[in-house]
Amino acid sequence: MPCLLGIDSGLTVTKAVVFDEAGTPLAVARRRVAQIMPRPRHVERDMRQLWQAAAEAIAEVLAKTGRRASDIAAVAATAHGDGLYLLDKARRPLGHGILSLDSRAGDIAERWARDGTAATALARTGQMPHASAPSALLAWVRDQEPERYEAIGHVLSCKDWLRFCLTGTIGTDLTEASTSFTDVATQAYGEGILELFGLGELRAALPPVARPDDVIGSITEPVAAMTGLVAGTPVVAGLHDVTASALGAAGYGEGIVAIVAGTYSINETVSSIPKVDSRWFCRNGLLPGEWNNMSISPASAANYDWFLDTLCGGERKAAESEGKSIHAVVATEIEAALARPSTLLFHPYLFGSPHGPVASAGFLGLRGWHDRGDMLRAVIEGIAFNHRVHVDALRDGFDVTEARLTGGISRNPLFAQIFADALEMPVTVTDTDEAAAWGAALCAGSGVGLYKTPQHDPRNLSALGTTYTPDLKRSAILAQRYRLHCDIAESLTPLWPRIEALAAEMPS
Repeated sequence: MPCLLGIDSGLTVTKAVVFDEAGTPLAVARRRVAQIMPRPRHVERDMRQLWQAAAEAIAEVLAKTGRRASDIAAVAATAHGDGLYLLDKARRPLGHGILSLDSRAGDIAERWARDGTAATALARTGQMPHASAPSALLAWVRDQEPERYEAIGHVLSCKDWLRFCLTGTIGTDLTEASTSFTDVATQAYGEGILELFGLGELRAALPPVARPDDVIGSITEPVAAMTGLVAGTPVVAGLHDVTASALGAAGYGEGIVAIVAGTYSINETVSSIPKVDSRWFCRNGLLPGEWNNMSISPASAANYDWFLDTLCGGERKAAESEGKSIHAVVATEIEAALARPSTLLFHPYLFGSPHGPVASAGFLGLRGWHDRGDMLRAVIEGIAFNHRVHVDALRDGFDVTEARLTGGISRNPLFAQIFADALEMPVTVTDTDEAAAWGAALCAGSGVGLYKTPQHDPRNLSALGTTYTPDLKRSAILAQRYRLHCDIAESLTPLWPRIEALAAEMPS
């Protein structure tokens, strides 16, 4: 039976996953890739180290499967979107890759919002430029690092860099191309869009665009020697990881909102016509004539992980030493907290927010009698509420009736039920490990004819999904708490800049 290799490079970990033709994961290998933060708001990674980590993961996963390398029918990569990975004119890395967590270009995005550039960009490209958009980051490089800017030969995304390393070919795919410079109507690079951002001289640096399942090259001899893959194995263009996650979790389609609860709060739905609104990105879907509408902020399950790492470190180490999970330890505390009234609310803005870069996290309504379970309940509810901010925006524009939830947090039935209650809609969790890698593998399989299209998932999806329906009483309680959550965020909007300014105060 043929196999497929999906590579998924996130913000901290790069994974290689081998699936059989039926969609069963046979093995996974992971490598952590260090983030480099040379100064505040700069979040980078070494591009060569990223490729080395990916190659090591591929070699390990092939060894773990026990299958012949020739069984791999095709390869595809997916990775974090936005950010910036530059090559010079000799196709060598031009400095570090810039991650989508980077906010160095925040002032540029804010200036564009004030001077009308952002409004024009929204109408032309289907999205507001933001701090980690390629447009804003390239403008920052132009202004702050002119020598580097002059040396740019190719403007790539993270996934496109991995595709180049695998095949030696330069290019991108339909989904990734639409992060800044495509016309929302034609779905191709648009006349005058680079010039809108003052980047007109980079037209030749934009990569050619293929469909995610187009075969664009094959594994080279040097890569085969590094990884154990067979030289000549087909490689398809791959896709943006937001789209890959929806595809892999069986959530890519009209009428469905796919929710990824990870570092980012990702909420997306497909449409057959472009609809432009400042509350979501209207980006290209898998095919021409499809648009993937994404409402996103960096404010999701990473807040829960931070709480466990920072405030439960001792218990976590003790639990792991006994072969237990800290998640199981705190679950009973959260369940107890859910059974009693609470004034405690949490805004999950530790790493970003839908309210701009200066909004910050915080507990409100905290009392001396609250315990850790109450705080964790507030964190989970706050995460769900932030997803609802985005889901409500999409419901305003699209006929969305159900949700698909993925991400590590989705594996906890208690948390999945909170999402259903908070969103007031059925939420299905598909039993899919490594959804983004599987989405990439579906494109790989489609490219070599194993599947009719990337959406022809061979798995029995009805057997894999668990659906959580809203509890009406609980939904009513959470609706009241959600309204207060939103009112507080609105009230804090003029105060967050003053809070942020405290970081600049130094004792004399």
